[in-house]
Amino acid sequence: MEIDKDPRFLNTEEPPPGLVSFFKLDKVLNLARAHSPWPLTFGLACCAIEFMAAGASRFDLDRFGFGVARPSPRQADLMIVAGTISRKMVPCIKTLYDQMPSPKYVIAFGGCATAGGPFKYPGQYGILEGIDKIIPVHVYVPGCPPRPEALIAGILELQKLIKAGKTQGVMSPAVVADSQDARPAEYKNAISRADFRQPKAGPPPADKPPAPPTAPVAAAPSTPSPSN
Repeated sequence: MEIDKDPRFLNTEEPPPGLVSFFKLDKVLNLARAHSPWPLTFGLACCAIEFMAAGASRFDLDRFGFGVARPSPRQADLMIVAGTISRKMVPCIKTLYDQMPSPKYVIAFGGCATAGGPFKYPGQYGILEGIDKIIPVHVYVPGCPPRPEALIAGILELQKLIKAGKTQGVMSPAVVADSQDARPAEYKNAISRADFRQPKAGPPPADKPPAPPTAPVAAAPSTPSPSN
């Protein structure tokens, strides 16, 4: 899958039309956006349980204006990437992100969404090591898994960025296939699990003695068919 390498791709805020920019109006709009984001109902693995807990009554995201989780990407402006990112899910995540209206924001929630988590090791081939390989990220929340309080802290940090107008996300310079194509020098000889499971090539088999020749079998004489 190709990644949009245009630097404008990182700027998820569309420029206002026309030649005049109303600075005070922009601040009012950013203030409204900061206190009323709609997260996408979106979870990938175990960190999604903490995301659900943050929206429950004990923590109550509605206090911060984040409680309206939307099931459609066309009605959401915040993607909380919670869980392990398998490479098979990469096109789906990219499609959901592209369908969200601008301005849109991304929180990488948990160690897997941030940098691959416990699945980052030499030779792994099935997990994307960080969501910032394919979409820009505004706030990183580390942990395995992080508690709901950590998600609330990340949300408050995102509010500060939105109100300050710093809505340009961050993307890693690594490519999607970083685990296989961009390995560090000391891991160049690492093999994947699929290669490891292949049977090892053993020594060539010893020469077997030739089989004894078999006597040729004589063909049975054909019986002529009686003529009518």
